[in-house]
Amino acid sequence: MSETTNGATHPSHDQQAEYRLRLYVAGETLKSTTALANLERICETYLTGRYSIEVIDLRVNPTLAAGDQILAVPTLVRALPEPIKKIIGDLSNEERVLVGLDLRTVS
Repeated sequence: MSETTNGATHPSHDQQAEYRLRLYVAGETLKSTTALANLERICETYLTGRYSIEVIDLRVNPTLAAGDQILAVPTLVRALPEPIKKIIGDLSNEERVLVGLDLRTVS
């Protein structure tokens, strides 16, 4: 597991909200590394200074999947702000990720 936290604020629907994100992966696969890179890019663009990312490798800690009911990897879990949200996949569809994180509404 690793955790990263970064810089200043960026406009969004709620400029005060702190985002606590958990990315569940299974080793350093192409999908896992792509998901992390996409997540970091999106967070730096839309949540600068207001997020933390915890990467959980289920090959190292498989029991941690039960707490968030993880059935597939990679899976992103938005723990805060509530309610909890999940996004499955490599996070390459930025619009889908933004809607899933409540940073953008469905148009």
